[in-house]
Amino acid sequence: MSDGYEGDFDEEARDAADAVYAALLERVGEAAPERRLGATRRAVELLGDPHRAAPVIHLTGTNGKTSTSRMIASVLGAYGLRTGMLTSPHLERFTERILIDGEPIADEAIARNWSEIEPYLAIVDAELEGSGEPPLTFFETMTVLAFACFADAPVDVVVLEVGMGGEWDSTNVADGQVAVITPIDLDHQSKLGSTVAEIARTKAGIIKPASSVVTAAQQPEALAELRRAAELTESSLAVEGEGFAVLERRPAVGGQLVSVRGLAGEYHDLVLPLFGAHQAQNAAVAIAAVEAFLGGGSTALSEDALRDGLAAASSPGRLQRIGQQPTILVDAAHNPHGARALVAALGESFDFDELVVVFGVLGDKDAAGIARELAATGAGFIVTRPDSDRAQPAETLAAVVAGAVGPERVQLAERLDDALELAREWAGEDERRAVLVAGSIVLVGEAMAIADDRGWLA
Repeated sequence: MSDGYEGDFDEEARDAADAVYAALLERVGEAAPERRLGATRRAVELLGDPHRAAPVIHLTGTNGKTSTSRMIASVLGAYGLRTGMLTSPHLERFTERILIDGEPIADEAIARNWSEIEPYLAIVDAELEGSGEPPLTFFETMTVLAFACFADAPVDVVVLEVGMGGEWDSTNVADGQVAVITPIDLDHQSKLGSTVAEIARTKAGIIKPASSVVTAAQQPEALAELRRAAELTESSLAVEGEGFAVLERRPAVGGQLVSVRGLAGEYHDLVLPLFGAHQAQNAAVAIAAVEAFLGGGSTALSEDALRDGLAAASSPGRLQRIGQQPTILVDAAHNPHGARALVAALGESFDFDELVVVFGVLGDKDAAGIARELAATGAGFIVTRPDSDRAQPAETLAAVVAGAVGPERVQLAERLDDALELAREWAGEDERRAVLVAGSIVLVGEAMAIADDRGWLA
């Protein structure tokens, strides 16, 4: 019998879940977060503090958060722990943001939890408006809903990914037992700061007193901010390259074999079904985080659980094949740092002679910087527009990309389905050609839905 978190398709439950999403969309969106924690704290207080129902592993960083979160949750699941995970944004349906045991929450469960918390959200909205503040935003509300769902499940551990930044992100009402920092680079500068140090300072805000901090290798100015925050909170700090490291990695069919020195043990020839050096580094961070969570960093992990957990890990939309004959790959690559990692992974793991990039970005992104990184593949670009009110118009973006890579390498297709058909037609002329969709999670999610609908992997 279903427990409400997985099961067969139920049209009535799907309609109820879609109504929840419609209600969320009526609120201020994720592009305009409120720099406050009080509103979220008040909501969870009225609900009986569901954010304290299970221990928390809290993640922030610029790139790799979702992949690392998924690896952590997968390994913990292999230990027999029931996991809850909050991630953003989603690819196809918003229920992907709240995962129970690695699967999107069931429509019935999210609709039921929404109906239970909605009256309390209304109280908080009224209090905020009475004091001259905006009501709860989309992401604040989503965070509260996730905590309620995790407490209701219930889960044994929550893997919690920040929405933006850290210090004032609504997820920061939780007290993470382990704080995980993935690589920090420039992104969301208008919200987080114009330098890597400023951004790192904001992200370091998730570090709580006497917690365990695990960080990927960082630029010196970012690491200095993390060290300062760890000292001020009397937290332990494990840094990739010092406290743990990738020892060796070899490309393999469907991913790679990775050997890692963790905080408490060495683990050799682990199967990781994800491509690229950046995913091996994410795996090392995930392993160290699980060691810190389960044994305070002093007890080696179960070899069997680690192998099973990593082998089962997935990261949808991250260098994922969604089509064959011709090959179509997708990767979010929504900032230059992510695009650089993507290009390295493509060169290592795939052997195409020619590539075309179907490219679209949101308006606050460094489109020229991303395009310049992707141009290293020698690819041409078909510029289009993600289906988002935050998206950069295709014509505007095409001009930006042409300025970055040269107009002879750029075509324009306003609609994504037209862009994909153009790309498939070109790639289908030679078996050594492929299509890459990149620049935005929103774009990738749309492409995945189109590919699934048209059976491009069949």
